[in-house]
Amino acid sequence: MLTGFRSKSLLLLFALFLVIHTEARAQQDRGGRNPKKPLKVGLVLSGGGARGLAHIGVLKWLEEHRVPVDYLAGTSMGGLVGGMYAMGMTPQEMTSFVKTIDWGEAFASVPKYDDLSFRRKEDRRAYQVELEMGAKHGVSLPSGLSSAHSIGLMMDRVTLPYSSISSFDDLPIPFRCTATDFLAGKTVTLKDGSLASALRATMSIPGIFPPVERDGRVLVDGYLLNNIPTDAMREMRPDVVVAVDIGTPLGDLKAIQTFGGILTQANIIMTIDSDRRNLRLADVIIAPDLGDRTTLDFSGIDEVIELGYRGAEAKAAILEKFSVDQSEWQQHVAGQSARIRTGAPIPDEIMVAGVGEGAQRAIQTRLKDFVGKQLNTKELEAALTKFTGEGRYESLDYRITRSRSDPSKNALLILVKEKPYAPPNLNFSLTLDGSDIDDIHFSLGSRLTLYDIGKHGSEWRNDIRIGFRALLASEYLYPLGQKGFFTAPRAYFARGIENFFSSGGSRVADYQVNRSGLGLDLGYLTRRSELRAGYEIGRLNADVRTGTPPVTSVSGQVSFTRMRWAFDSTDSSTIPSRGLRLAAEGRWVMDAPLMATEFPQAEINMMLLAPISRRGSAFVSNLLGTTFNKDAPPEMMFTLGGPFRLGAYDFQEFRGNHYFLSSLGYRHHISELSPLLGGKIYAIAWFDAGGAYMDFKSPVVQYQGSAGLMMDTKLGPMALIGAAGKGGRGKIYFSFGKFF
Repeated sequence: MLTGFRSKSLLLLFALFLVIHTEARAQQDRGGRNPKKPLKVGLVLSGGGARGLAHIGVLKWLEEHRVPVDYLAGTSMGGLVGGMYAMGMTPQEMTSFVKTIDWGEAFASVPKYDDLSFRRKEDRRAYQVELEMGAKHGVSLPSGLSSAHSIGLMMDRVTLPYSSISSFDDLPIPFRCTATDFLAGKTVTLKDGSLASALRATMSIPGIFPPVERDGRVLVDGYLLNNIPTDAMREMRPDVVVAVDIGTPLGDLKAIQTFGGILTQANIIMTIDSDRRNLRLADVIIAPDLGDRTTLDFSGIDEVIELGYRGAEAKAAILEKFSVDQSEWQQHVAGQSARIRTGAPIPDEIMVAGVGEGAQRAIQTRLKDFVGKQLNTKELEAALTKFTGEGRYESLDYRITRSRSDPSKNALLILVKEKPYAPPNLNFSLTLDGSDIDDIHFSLGSRLTLYDIGKHGSEWRNDIRIGFRALLASEYLYPLGQKGFFTAPRAYFARGIENFFSSGGSRVADYQVNRSGLGLDLGYLTRRSELRAGYEIGRLNADVRTGTPPVTSVSGQVSFTRMRWAFDSTDSSTIPSRGLRLAAEGRWVMDAPLMATEFPQAEINMMLLAPISRRGSAFVSNLLGTTFNKDAPPEMMFTLGGPFRLGAYDFQEFRGNHYFLSSLGYRHHISELSPLLGGKIYAIAWFDAGGAYMDFKSPVVQYQGSAGLMMDTKLGPMALIGAAGKGGRGKIYFSFGKFF
């Protein structure tokens, strides 16, 4: 019986084999294929700054050819693109997103002018070197050219729905990114915790962005040690590793003839060994030909993405082996889509970390309107940016987390990073007036601002300027309550040169004038304006320097009351394109040398700008001053002449009890500097009409036209202007450090 059973079993197995073999042959005859499990593809995206936008083109090609990406790893820009794709953003959505980024703002060392408080706007106008220093632990620089506040907010916004994930494996596509432990000199693979801080860390270029403190480490850009993290990908165990290398190729002898070329070549060589080693761990390498595009060239985004697409197309014969059919692709997309998160929970409270209790309460109070309703990230980011605009904090970030007091509730967590180098804050100015080749005016200045001396919200501002128009000044602003009222005692000493001309335009004499004084103001401050009124008493001493005037020296007391209102809604401290800037001041002068009687004095300075095209803005400005038919002593009269104040004429050539200057012009954006060097380059032209004169009823009016070039640099604005005026007068002058 046993023998019969074995015979039947063998016959049954043989019959089963025939059925399977016959079905397989039938499938082949019908043009079908044997079903097989798709290979798991791991995609590695290298760093490379602006060149990394080519990764979007690679992803676009893979989607169009139904090549699933099952795992992602990236470094620097590759980490950012990889992180966005891992969260479920499509290549089209990523393209739109990167086009909205203001890369100039991202690399800026200070907040946008619009985002500054009124006091910080005053700082920026008076001290236009963009780089700010601090004196918190001795005089020191920031840890990066950019505070990374805007970059951080961008990361917070795109990762907000994933604030609560504990592992990057919980993303629609499991994800890794690498950073460099700056203290230990080791590669760190980031795979859990805050996704926003991980993306910030992987692209924190040393010297450009501040390091990221995370899990007890100080992290910077991963490209230093692991720019193509195929090793991190291998740990995720994909079947196939595809690496996209968008690194800058080594330059030839011609490319290293410049200082910039040498730095670029040195940077490539520092990472080339690890790049080659990690590329050996890849099964497929995609290397788009991006030419000589630099890592900071964010122009032509569409072109870079297209070059990435072509780079993937060049490997089509290999990549298409990992393609799946339409049904499998739809299943793959549906599986990842089911894991995509949108929106964020409604916060029940505000939590603040990174600052003391007093600052925590102040921030919670100002953000209380964001509790109990759907989070408006645009409004929240604007509110957080206003905090950086007050000068105390380097950056603020946000995410949704569980309440510390009640884990069943959601909290909006605000992470505040104080400036490691300030306060006190140090701002600088460098000014140069080349309107007279025989008498170039040069000065260096600095402002030291201390906060919270005596009371939270107080400011102690101290100025020093050497060179032409030297200055020593100090003001202490003490807030009165919480509504913007303040009192401000001040003291100053100023030294400068006053020029006096005859009615024919010949210089008669130059005086060295020293002014000193004490004052006290009461005022009211808003984000865009300041109103103050007060009293000042001081002393003036003037001694002739050159020439033979009728009076060789002047000395005496000066005292007056004043009221001043200033408003600023422009978009730049240097070369604005829109908005209104207005300052109006009225005085009643009670005492001054050579004064015959007490007199009133009023002055208005207004500029209005409006864009009229994508690159151009028109502007009109008016300067007015009068003593209301009273005579002012010579040292207190209004003056005109010199750069941007009838620049075809000499400095202070016109002097009188009254003056006006009306200007109408146009400014056109023609080019841009590197984000690390500054901003835009403009062509500008305008027409002036104005004059300074003694008798209100008999104005003497000068006319002139001006045109030239302006550029906005990190050290301040620079201009080269030609001006031609009435009577054949004209000048070509340059100016550095301050306009208008």
